[in-house]
Amino acid sequence: MLSIAYIFFFLNPQWPQISQALVCGGSEQIPGIDVQWNRKYHTANKLFTTKDSRQPVEEKVGAFTKIIEAMGFTGPLKYSKWKIKIAALRMYTSCVEKTDFEEFFLRCQMPDTFNSWFLITLLHVWMCLVRMKQEGRSGKYMCRIIVHFMWEDVEQRGRVMGVNSYILKKNMILMTNNFYAAILGYDEGILSDDHGLAAALWRTFFNQKCEDPRQLELLVEYVRKQIQYLDSMNGEDLLLTGEVSWRPLVEKNPQSVLKPHSPTYNDEGL
Repeated sequence: MLSIAYIFFFLNPQWPQISQALVCGGSEQIPGIDVQWNRKYHTANKLFTTKDSRQPVEEKVGAFTKIIEAMGFTGPLKYSKWKIKIAALRMYTSCVEKTDFEEFFLRCQMPDTFNSWFLITLLHVWMCLVRMKQEGRSGKYMCRIIVHFMWEDVEQRGRVMGVNSYILKKNMILMTNNFYAAILGYDEGILSDDHGLAAALWRTFFNQKCEDPRQLELLVEYVRKQIQYLDSMNGEDLLLTGEVSWRPLVEKNPQSVLKPHSPTYNDEGL
């Protein structure tokens, strides 16, 4: 799969003029990246089963709702669409504002580029989608809105970087195809063992260029514990607040994973 930086570089003649800070060479590494690894890495000993994971909420809907949803419309939801959209915006915002990108750049030896930013954001958005799909029809509707906000943000960042509107539109189509391919790969990986998840991360997150297996181990551990952490959060709170916190890439207090912070819903002034 072609990386986003690769696509932008070869399809956009204006690319060198956009931003040297964001688009340094895709293979360049951050100076002083060498880090001594003296921790014990986590490896799952067994596959997650349906008994181990949270099950999707089963909702009984009428024939009319099934008909209008088959036509592409959204039927009545548990909460108002307005509240779900606000929560979705908050959840997407948490993916780009509460994630320690610098830590990922450092630990995973990723260059500080637009492509790296998107790959990290995509990973966190995917984990949110995995969690919210378990909340029935309201959760699935929220997933659509999260993805919508993500593409709006990506397009806006492209405009700020000075990409021509026609070129940006073409690149967005390619990025969309890469996004859904990545989602399918991650979905398959999370349902597999650690080897399967590592393969998915190697193909998408590292663009098949990771030569240090310790980096893959670190990402596998991060995804597993983060999915577990999201599963421990109350679904009603997530639908109403969208507030998500992320575990550190390198966990200093493993016991804290089991004690998620409960968000407070307040829509006054919105």
